[in-house]
Amino acid sequence: MSSVSLRAFAKINLHLEVKGTRPDGFHEVRTVLQTIDLFDRVACTARRGTFEIQCRQPGVPTDRTNLVWKAAQLLWRGSGRAGDVRDARVVLEKHIPMQAGLGGGSSDAAAALLALRRVWKLRVSNEALREMAAEIGSDVPFFLVGGTALALGRGEEVYPLEDLPPYYVVLVLPTFGVSTRDAYAWLASEQSPSHPRPHFGYLPVPPTNDLEGAVIRRHPVIGSLRDRLSADGALLAAMSGSGSTVFGVFDSERKARSAARRLAHSGAEVRRARFKPRRRG
Repeated sequence: MSSVSLRAFAKINLHLEVKGTRPDGFHEVRTVLQTIDLFDRVACTARRGTFEIQCRQPGVPTDRTNLVWKAAQLLWRGSGRAGDVRDARVVLEKHIPMQAGLGGGSSDAAAALLALRRVWKLRVSNEALREMAAEIGSDVPFFLVGGTALALGRGEEVYPLEDLPPYYVVLVLPTFGVSTRDAYAWLASEQSPSHPRPHFGYLPVPPTNDLEGAVIRRHPVIGSLRDRLSADGALLAAMSGSGSTVFGVFDSERKARSAARRLAHSGAEVRRARFKPRRRG
C-alpha cells in the first residue's frame, strides 16, 4: 500500500481586478496571489475498493461535491481508466476556514492531484495536470505553482512572479463566510470597483480588490477590521478574494504580534501567518 501526505497551503489576494463577464459565464480577472504558511494536510493512500474522502471537520463535504473528488475523477479518467474513480482513500486535515477567501478547497484539490499521481504511479505530465486543475476550478492551477504569481483569464492562466520577502500576515476571520457567487453578484449589481492604493513591494499592479466595496456594504465589519489593521501599521490591509477574511501584511513579527493582540477581542478569529515562497519546500 502506497501513501503520500502533502501540505495544501492557503492564499491571499494581494490584488484582484474584475474585468467583466466572459462568454463562458466566468469573470475575467487580473489577480496577484500569494501563498501563506497556513495549510491543510491531504493524505492519499492507494488501496483496492471504492474511492473515499474522510474529514473530521464539520461542514466539509466528503462526497462528489468536494473538489478533491473531482480532482481524483479527472486524474482517473485522464490516465486512461474507465468508470468512476476508485482504489484510493483521501484524508483531509482541515485548518483553512471555508468561505473565507483563502482558497482551501482549491488548494486541497491541487494537492490531491499531485499526491494521487504519485500513489497511483501515473505517467501524467505536468501540463496535463495543469489542464485538469483548470477544469476543477479557477484558483486550482495557482496552487500547483505557489509563491507569488499573477493570474489572468478566469484565474487559470498563472505566471510566476519574483517571490516577495517573507512578510508577516495577520488574518482576521469574521464569524460569517461570504460565498464567491454572492460577492460577484453584489459587484455586478453595483459596478463600483475599489480605488487603487499605493504600490506595495514588487507587484506589477497597485494593490486593490474590486469585490471589497460591494462586500463591505453588506458586511461593514469587514471594512472596520481592515481599517483597524491599517491603523496598527499594516503595509497593506485588504479583504482576500471574495472574503470574508481580512488580512494585514507587516514587515516585522513584532508589529504583527502587536496587531493580532489588539484584535483578539474584536469578536473575530485572529491567526498569524507568513508568506510562503515558491523557492522553498
